[in-house]
Amino acid sequence: MNLQYISDSKGKTTGVYIPIQEWIKLKSKFKGIEQEEIDIPVWHVDLVKERIESYNNNFEKLQDFDIAMDDIENEL
Repeated sequence: MNLQYISDSKGKTTGVYIPIQEWIKLKSKFKGIEQEEIDIPVWHVDLVKERIESYNNNFEKLQDFDIAMDDIENEL
C-alpha cells in the first residue's frame, strides 16, 4: 500500500492520504469501512456500561486469566 502521511508545521502526523485505487480495494475487502459512524444498539451500550460497573465494584474478585482457565479445565 502506498500511503502518504500528512504532517503539521511541527512534524506531527495529522492525516493519511490513501490513493483511490487502494481505497477501492479496502472498501471491497472491508464492507462498511466508508461509514463515518457505526450505530451501536442502546442495549449493547447499556450492557457494556453494566459490565464496566460490575468490574469496578468487584475488582477484588478478579482472577488471573491462566488461573481461571485452569479452574475451568479442572471442572471438565
